[in-house]
Order: sequence, then structure tokens, then C-alpha cells
Amino acid sequence: MTQDETGLAGRIVEFLRARKIRFCIIGDQGVNAYAEPLVSLDLDIAVSAADLGRLEKTLPNAFDVERFEHSLNVSDPGSALRIQFQTDPRYFDFVERASSRTVLGIDLPVASLEDVFQGKVWAALDATRRPSKRQKDLTDIARLLEGHPRLRTLTPPEILDKLEKA
Repeated sequence: MTQDETGLAGRIVEFLRARKIRFCIIGDQGVNAYAEPLVSLDLDIAVSAADLGRLEKTLPNAFDVERFEHSLNVSDPGSALRIQFQTDPRYFDFVERASSRTVLGIDLPVASLEDVFQGKVWAALDATRRPSKRQKDLTDIARLLEGHPRLRTLTPPEILDKLEKA
């Protein structure tokens, strides 16, 4: 699904598993685990609160890492894949509710459907994000609602209004 000649996704997963860092997939690939997959260059990962400090210490020793306000971003010159580790505390508990699913051809822990949905709602309502990113989040919410109508009860009215106007 992405140009990743260096196997960055697999190397990141191996890195996390070797260090027993508890994690789960969220974001676009999380949505893809529950809805018809779309191509995405992003792999968003949440880690447990207990493991975040260890991740922050060891990740830069193995990968190119850039720190942002709510994430650690990993890149590799030979890969178009963008990996973002969320450092926002709202995502820490997602790890405990994750279950195994296939993402990018790898069996990985993926946040629960409700948690993936909640993450998309947070992103869509975040006024600091670029409008094009928030529009994509709304599209992901719509995709999830189509496949899982019960999520409508978890959808804030302002999101429903935007979806109905689209």
C-alpha cells in the first residue's frame, strides 16, 4: 500500500516487540482495519503510558526521530511511510483495549473500533489541524459510520451536522 523499500513498518514493530513496549495501531491504518482500506502513508501508533518513557529514550538510538508537541515521528530516507507515535495521554488507554488484526500485511494490535473512532473525532474537532486533515478525518468517520452504524451514538452533534452538509 505504500512505498517502503526499507521495511520501516516491520522494523518498527520488531523494535517495539523486542523491547516489550505495549502498543496499538490507531489513525488511518486503524480505520483501514475496520472499513474498506484506503491508501495511506501514515502509521499512527499509541503506546502505553508505562512504556512511553522507555520508547522516548531508545527510539532515537535506532531511528531518525523528530519530536512534535503530541508525537514522535519516525522516518527513513528509503521509505515513504510516515510513522507517528502519539504522546497525547488521551491515547494511552487504547493499548489495553486493542486486539490483533492484519495491518499492512502484518498481524498487529489495533485499537478497538470505538477507540479508533474516538481518535478520529478528536482529530476532526481539533481546530489547530489543517482544514484538509480535518476533512479527511470527517471522511474516515463517515466510512466507519457506514460500516458500523452503532457508532452514531458516539458521534458529537457538530460532527453529524458537518457530515449531513457534505
